Amino acid sequence: MRTSTFFKMALVAIPLAFASCKSSKTVEAPKPLTQEQLKSQEILQRVSDNAQSGKFVTSKLRFQVQMGSQNLSLTGNLKMKRDDVIRLQLMAFGFVEAARIEFTKDYVLVMDRINKQYLRATYEQIDFLRTSGLNFFSLQALFWNELFQPGQEKLTQELLNKYAMNIGGDDVIISLAQDNMSYKWLANQSEGRIRMANILYKDRLHGTTQLNWDYSDFKQLGSKQFPTENGIVFTTANNKEVKINMTLNYIGSESEWETRTSISNKYKEVKLDDILRRLMAL
Repeated sequence: MRTSTFFKMALVAIPLAFASCKSSKTVEAPKPLTQEQLKSQEILQRVSDNAQSGKFVTSKLRFQVQMGSQNLSLTGNLKMKRDDVIRLQLMAFGFVEAARIEFTKDYVLVMDRINKQYLRATYEQIDFLRTSGLNFFSLQALFWNELFQPGQEKLTQELLNKYAMNIGGDDVIISLAQDNMSYKWLANQSEGRIRMANILYKDRLHGTTQLNWDYSDFKQLGSKQFPTENGIVFTTANNKEVKINMTLNYIGSESEWETRTSISNKYKEVKLDDILRRLMAL
């Protein structure tokens, strides 16, 4: 897809007051919020407050990926440090590290350990991440089961007010639309727990690209619940699907580990397609 300037927040200047020689001019008081608006704010705050308060999430991992008729099943580890790194270590035969995927604020690193190949790219260089407005902090929110605003690092009260909401029973759909993008989350009112995230990109020339992330089997992590089953489906504009299932076991908050992967000079830099083709052949 072409590089675009979608998803960048436009700065809106709001005049608060004007100089005037007439002192009799008054400013209208803001209208009070309706009951529906107050309820929406309360639900959004509950969902936002449901985010993990800890700095680390670590877990054993069962990782399955399906691309067309090809299937790959590996074990491994997931290690995450908030606002710093997301790392997937994938093991072949249960004990040999076959691949490593590392997301930092500056780059994405994909390593083929068996064939000693790697790719390191910025978020702008990876088509879907670029066109969908996803940066490290958006991906972090997806992995951590949280709301996010594309292109933003933190979710402030001002940004929370930008979401729209549809309520049906205990279910609530939280949505945000920007240019050709649509972001939606399915949560419940009672617990503020996100059960699904959906990102949709519509391009008049190239078609529709979609990422759907389902969360289930929540288990205790610190004072909050964390999803241990993650079902991810990425659909390309030509209707090809990549399905990923991640099952977390023995989740915890281990902190004693190196947060950056160093690359040996024995590794060769290649394109992403080359690494994926090799890994799917395992």
